[in-house]
Amino acid sequence: MITYIYEHKDWPHFHWEQEVLAVKLGAVRHRQGRIMGHMEALGFPLQEEAMLAILTLDIVKTNEIEGELLNPEQVRSSVARKLGMDIPGLIPSDRHIEGVVEMMLDATLRYDLPLTEERLFDWHAAMFPTGRSGMYKITVAGWRDDSKGPMQVVSGAAGKEQIHFQAPHADTIAKEIQTFLDWFNENINIDPVLKAAVAHLWFLTIHPFADGNGRIARAVADMQLARADQTSLRFYSMSAQIKRERNAYYKIVERTQKGSLDITRWLEWFIDCLERTLIATEEILSAVLKKGRYWDKHIAVALNERQRLMINKLFDGFEGNLTSSKWAKITKCSQDTALRDIQDLVDKGMLEKTSSGGRNTSYVLKTD
Repeated sequence: MITYIYEHKDWPHFHWEQEVLAVKLGAVRHRQGRIMGHMEALGFPLQEEAMLAILTLDIVKTNEIEGELLNPEQVRSSVARKLGMDIPGLIPSDRHIEGVVEMMLDATLRYDLPLTEERLFDWHAAMFPTGRSGMYKITVAGWRDDSKGPMQVVSGAAGKEQIHFQAPHADTIAKEIQTFLDWFNENINIDPVLKAAVAHLWFLTIHPFADGNGRIARAVADMQLARADQTSLRFYSMSAQIKRERNAYYKIVERTQKGSLDITRWLEWFIDCLERTLIATEEILSAVLKKGRYWDKHIAVALNERQRLMINKLFDGFEGNLTSSKWAKITKCSQDTALRDIQDLVDKGMLEKTSSGGRNTSYVLKTD
């Protein structure tokens, strides 16, 4: 019979081998400091660009981990509006996306405020504005109950389900969460990165809500990582890296939840994942710098709103090749206007044609 981690008599007194983690922890803290230095050197406009890119990525990917696909453009527009950024081409966002963005920004930008039961309920309500998860009505802004049986994490087809985890009984949630919150808000003698890892696992194990536990657990970890950095500047997305390593993530969580209170292996995985996150962040900051240099170079060039919108889209991850028909569709202008806009940018040395021609003519940024 499986014994879950919360069933051990010393729960929730986690422990780990500090000497095993020390070198990894030192390396990741050094990399955090180095990237923070790069971020501070960007200057305010580029810091905003970097934050917009990273927060958008974080929100999209934390939902993808759970199999929910959000429209990246709507997420980006929502984040930009809530950060007060003046960016052309923002589009409306549905209320579900608005709620998810509000939750993530509250966790990371207001990291210095206490985490409370009410705040967790607010996050949950923001994530499920209709009171439903897909087709199913769920308890929102309140703890789950076990009226339909124990809360289980399962996979597989009906009749062949595999149980990966069974959460603590619903009657224990209020007490378990209060213990967790007291610990989370307390200034204890533990490295703040380790505290983020412990908080992630602990909250996920309590599994207090009917749905959304994974996303809120990652938001709690992000909140603690912001406390570790002592800044609301978000310059990396751990959720994006977890999405890349989703299978490994699920395996280490399951193994830990079915193991002892020695969570050294989980902490090792979390630190290693954070380091890979920071390495990937360097690519994002490089792209932001490249965009900044491009606009600095062409600062005196007169452009219309359509041209600025499309150039920014090319920098921010344009799908496929840029053609005049795509330009016309996105900017809602005629084909002739699109061709004039594009040719003007070619003449000004900001775009160039690719080798394909005729009806397949496409264009790319000229960044040399």
